[in-house]
Amino acid sequence: MGTNKPFVVVVDDDASVGRAIRRLLRSVGIAADTYTSGDEFLDVLSATPSYRPDCVILDVQMPGSNGIEVQRRLAGGAVPVIFITAHDDAGVRETALAAGARAYLRKPFNDVLFIRTVCAVLGIAAPL
Repeated sequence: MGTNKPFVVVVDDDASVGRAIRRLLRSVGIAADTYTSGDEFLDVLSATPSYRPDCVILDVQMPGSNGIEVQRRLAGGAVPVIFITAHDDAGVRETALAAGARAYLRKPFNDVLFIRTVCAVLGIAAPL
């Protein structure tokens, strides 16, 4: 993005969750974009080669390309992935982590834990 500010993408089919996470990230100086579908995010990513987030936060269950499918499509790009989900499933969690996800958080999550997790994945100091 040409700035020193970390840039994160949030992909969650619940727009209110995406907005809340974006506000939380921005409150600690992390830039964020939101998408309500994996397909929408993947379309933007493929159409804009310069669009490269430092981290992607994915909901597991979404219509169209779910979080696991988006993670598979990102695998070659070395973009760190954090999963968030309201439907914790041990098999899905194992699949996501085995495929390289850096974290897997169950909704609702604690804001401080969430920010610390994102900062750890980005390699920056957590402000909280």
